[in-house]
Amino acid sequence: MDKETVNMDTMPLRWGHFRVLLVASLGQMTGAGMATLIGIILPLMQLFLHPELSSGAQGAIGCTGLVGIMIGSLLFGRLSDEHGYLFFFRFCPALVLTGSLLAFWSDGLTGLIIGLFIMGVGVGGAYSLDSDYISELMPKKWRLLMVGVAKAFSAVGNILVALLCFFLLKEWNDPLLWNRLLLLITGITGLMLVTRIRFTQSPGWLIAHGRIAEAETAVRYFLGSDVVIGELRARPLKRKKGVRGSQTDTPPLSARSDAAAVSSSEATYEVSWSDLLRRTANRRRVILSAIPWACEGVSVYGIGIFTPLLIMALGLSSDSPNGFDRVLSSVEVTAGINLFILFGFIIGLSLANRWQHLRMQTGGFLLATAGLLLLWAAYRFHLPTAVAVIGFMAFQLFLNAGPHLTTFILPAQIYSVAERGSGTGLAASAGKLGAVIGVLFIPLLLAWGGVELVLLVVMLVNLTGALVTWLVGREVFHPLKHE
Repeated sequence: MDKETVNMDTMPLRWGHFRVLLVASLGQMTGAGMATLIGIILPLMQLFLHPELSSGAQGAIGCTGLVGIMIGSLLFGRLSDEHGYLFFFRFCPALVLTGSLLAFWSDGLTGLIIGLFIMGVGVGGAYSLDSDYISELMPKKWRLLMVGVAKAFSAVGNILVALLCFFLLKEWNDPLLWNRLLLLITGITGLMLVTRIRFTQSPGWLIAHGRIAEAETAVRYFLGSDVVIGELRARPLKRKKGVRGSQTDTPPLSARSDAAAVSSSEATYEVSWSDLLRRTANRRRVILSAIPWACEGVSVYGIGIFTPLLIMALGLSSDSPNGFDRVLSSVEVTAGINLFILFGFIIGLSLANRWQHLRMQTGGFLLATAGLLLLWAAYRFHLPTAVAVIGFMAFQLFLNAGPHLTTFILPAQIYSVAERGSGTGLAASAGKLGAVIGVLFIPLLLAWGGVELVLLVVMLVNLTGALVTWLVGREVFHPLKHE
């Protein structure tokens, strides 16, 4: 009697699914933890080791890891498409591990900059691969949620690193031991690397390269010997750039989970960015996916990395004359505020299959702006500290319940299969560009006009994201009849 089999698209969740989710999500956790760590190390270095660091220099150092992420995403994304995911899935955490140890051992500003760049390249590579494994192997009804859960692991990185930094700095009571904090990233990436040793090649990549039997073996390795490949088997062979399918392929515009969870690697054809911009409808899709993602990047990374610095500028930390005590207090407040990043993701994930994503994104931008407005009012009119903290928490809550989550999943909904890889890549690049701009200019804005100027500029950026989402989103999701 033949053994009963189950289809990977419709099967219930098993331990294999959760294993893939946990292993692949560590990249998001590492990247967010690295960003939090930079925001803690920079004030320590500026106060105690390099008082000559200008605001521009602090911003430039903060950007180093982000530039690395941009390069790593592009470099390893293309290399993995050609040579397979598995090697780079392991190599990227090894690269982050190397960068963290280099920065730790060098114990200086130059070593920190080089280490952050190497770490960023590794994190960028992980970002380009992690969601692919998840979206390929999850049952259809769970794909959106699981890709979102992977993104939410960034909140775990924010919270964990901030808490551990607070307790370690409090225990050491010595700002000159700042380089030891880098061992936190070493530990996370060490775990990341170990968990990826017993892994196998991406089934989707194998199928795209005509290796069907190996793909079937890979699926059984991950999910069980009774599992058979579902719709993944129908993926056409990978074709070279310039060989495309029909440009009239209509993108899925509903907010269904199976559409939103398709990753950028699932594009059958490689469409260049110039090809993508030739059609009016596609230009609107580019605007809708790229500009709000860039606006979100300014808030998530610009405010996120410099949260301890802003907390001190807002007077929300200790007013002790001792600089180390002020930094330590700001890290403690940062850890508490970062909890609302996780709460925001939880709310966003619970609504993702119920609410229209454009509404979530527009509302998230607007409510995050309201949080910043409350924070500004508390600072401007000397309201109780609790009011300012509530404003900061509201900002993080609604930013992560809305645009930080939805900008990640909207591109897969609005581009056709043939254009999805290039469209998502362009949007993600815009998001990282926004992040770089935010990290570079937040310290400069703080120097030019104080914390009020920072808050007003970020509010304007968020309102821009909301306006573009509302205006362009209606045209993309409900095009005019005569176009």
